[in-house]
Amino acid sequence: MYKFILMFFFAITFISCGTDTDAGEFVVGSDYLALSNKVILIDTVTVDMSTINFDSLATSSQSRILIGNYDDPIFGKVKSDSYFQLSTETYALNNSGSDTEAVNYVFDSISMILKYNNYHYGDTTKVQTFDIHRLTQKVKPNTDDDSFYNNSTLSYSDESLGTISYKPRPTEKDSINIKMSSEFGAALFQKFKKREITDFDSFTEYLKGLVLVPATSNSSSVIGFSVATSKVRLYYSKYQADTEETPYFIDFTIADIAKQFNSISLNKTGTLLQNLPISSSKLSSLLTNHQGFIQAGTGVACRLDFPNIKQLKYIANNGAIVDAELILKPVNNSYSEQYPLSDSLKVYVGDNLNRISGSLANSAGTAVYGILNKKSDEFNENVGYSVRIGNFLQKEMLKQADSRSSLILTLPAISKAVNRIVLGDQKRLENKIQLKIYYISY
Repeated sequence: MYKFILMFFFAITFISCGTDTDAGEFVVGSDYLALSNKVILIDTVTVDMSTINFDSLATSSQSRILIGNYDDPIFGKVKSDSYFQLSTETYALNNSGSDTEAVNYVFDSISMILKYNNYHYGDTTKVQTFDIHRLTQKVKPNTDDDSFYNNSTLSYSDESLGTISYKPRPTEKDSINIKMSSEFGAALFQKFKKREITDFDSFTEYLKGLVLVPATSNSSSVIGFSVATSKVRLYYSKYQADTEETPYFIDFTIADIAKQFNSISLNKTGTLLQNLPISSSKLSSLLTNHQGFIQAGTGVACRLDFPNIKQLKYIANNGAIVDAELILKPVNNSYSEQYPLSDSLKVYVGDNLNRISGSLANSAGTAVYGILNKKSDEFNENVGYSVRIGNFLQKEMLKQADSRSSLILTLPAISKAVNRIVLGDQKRLENKIQLKIYYISY
């Protein structure tokens, strides 16, 4: 239905803002806002919703260790392993490098210390378990782009070097301490004591890296830890007759953040997404109960198409889209305290094969985000994301070629989180997507 709005109200709005509004190649300013002009509110333009899955997401250099797993009631089984390479500032005991003095050094213990970085997703009231394993493959990308991805893996030993079962406290300024194998620690210590490890190369040849792997026996949450402050600490002491032992330690840290990545997987079996096709295709919301899906970490994204947008240019001989608001509604009961909504959505422009050309931008070239309205009501009808897409639709309307662009919705922290959102499409009875286009003829 076309709703004719009195130009008087729009004249007041535009003049009070004191700025022009970009409409593609046509700029609407105060000179065009005469009362004889017509502004039409169009709210019946078709928006097709679908779900896509990116080939991969770069998860290295994100400065966050993600470890854990949980059974998502909508998306399936989510799991994140974390791989990393270690190094240290010194490759000599107590910085001495003296073989004579090193004779008196003895191994005490070895532990991994992981510092929370405030990120968590899932149920943190339940126990989470994970193990530490030794890599048998160097932390080196298989490609030439120096990145690791959510689907990257490295081989590792079956033997656990340490295990912990704990109830996460991710919002506290605290750490967890995992006692590691004494045999592993003593062997590493002897390599230093005998000067068989003297530099980074000899160290990584002996210890290629570690991986944290969540146990499958319990599933509750995915927890984030800081790359910068997490470490493996080897404790040793200096023994001298008739005197107390002097304690020392060596810290092994993740100095190169490009050599740390999270392998994030999603088992979609038995869910509405189990038939999600390859990255160049899409799964229509008509096949997923009129819903579109977004999940960080696994590459699941929501795609929007506007198949009839070019028809708007026939409304008048001279006309333009001056503004458009897209309102995206999260489906009721799809979010909760355990699965909270993100404050914003990241919006990209893509083609028919889901190849991204860039971020959605306004006429000034500034990136446009979907902003969450948190104001709730009895039926959560006001909860939704607002995206201004007038500039995008104006360009689509004026395109001469048959090709059309789509909008692809993701989450801002797509490479270092597992948050997700479920959105209603245009045919859903509740929480349906809305598009309001303001068109001016002049």
